Amino acid sequence: MIALGRELARRGHAVTLQTWTRWQADVEAQGMTFAPAPEYPVFPTAQRPLSPYEAVERATRDTRPLVCAVAPDVVVADILTLAPALAAELEGVPVATLIPHVDPRVPAGAAPYSSGARLPRTAAGRVLWRGADPLMRRGLALGRRELNATRERLGLAALEHVHGGISRRLCLVATFPQLEYPRAWPANTHVVGPLLWEPDSQAVELPGGEGPLVLVAPSTSQDAEHHLLRAGLEGLATLDVRVLATWNRRMPDPPLRIPASARVVEWLSYARAMPACDVVICHGGHGTVVRALACGCAVVAVPAAGDMNENAARIEWAGVGVRLPRRMVGPRGVALAVGRALARPRLRKRARTLSAWASVNDGASRAADHLEAIGPR
Repeated sequence: MIALGRELARRGHAVTLQTWTRWQADVEAQGMTFAPAPEYPVFPTAQRPLSPYEAVERATRDTRPLVCAVAPDVVVADILTLAPALAAELEGVPVATLIPHVDPRVPAGAAPYSSGARLPRTAAGRVLWRGADPLMRRGLALGRRELNATRERLGLAALEHVHGGISRRLCLVATFPQLEYPRAWPANTHVVGPLLWEPDSQAVELPGGEGPLVLVAPSTSQDAEHHLLRAGLEGLATLDVRVLATWNRRMPDPPLRIPASARVVEWLSYARAMPACDVVICHGGHGTVVRALACGCAVVAVPAAGDMNENAARIEWAGVGVRLPRRMVGPRGVALAVGRALARPRLRKRARTLSAWASVNDGASRAADHLEAIGPR
């Protein structure tokens, strides 16, 4: 969202970005007006938490005055943040949806989203996965009922279609088109490319030597015990590679054992470090994956949760990396996966193809073009 807002502000638009207060300084530094988003506990806490749709209803009522005061021409809402979209609808403002990862509406015959299964390569595989369609339809119908109940409480009409959290006016999918399965796209949906932004950070010193450079980039929200980081440092010490790794400002306990070929830092800029890397090991979060591909790195994905399984499947399908199942994460497993990525030059060649595409197809610029097309003329 910051990448998109920055581009819109650069074009002279007045942009208000509503998000959590931790991002206020970054939002304002990019020429936008900051507005604090409602923050409610929606998971078990000492107090009674709100259910997800209770939080949506409350946040919609809290956000509507902001929409009224700003009087925007368009509201762009993240696919998971329904409140701004519903508040905009209540105020009669056009809504666009931003999907900041691969589109969860998978084509017919594909495995359910986030299952971790790849697109089937045979007719038998497609028939097999179609067997799961009734279950998926029931899940989507349940989601529609829950959303429509919320809409009714807010005074909005019920929707007949599923995926009601995705705008039928404009949907922007912020990923590489090369990671999306072939399908007939709705006319309102546009795969614009990754929207890349990160806070300013100093460059770090790279490890010395001449071997391939491998970056160990664990998720900031997964693996509190630094299992992937420890396995990476130990396993990669057996290969003729240089290693750059980060512990993401979460102090390892017990301390790490760092081989001579590795450099481990508290924090680093992916935008500064990844262009020098050959392989990136990560948990498969979309932001890390597309940044690595935009820099021409092959990816070793160790999916931990959520959409990471889907991202890992797309990485394999697109031929830009290797998937390492979580159960196999250990020094030997990491060494084998990285060795495989390095031994297959076509993976890095394909990743560089995506990097070349990104260099001439800026996701923020393409998304801004589509937004301007639905705004006032």
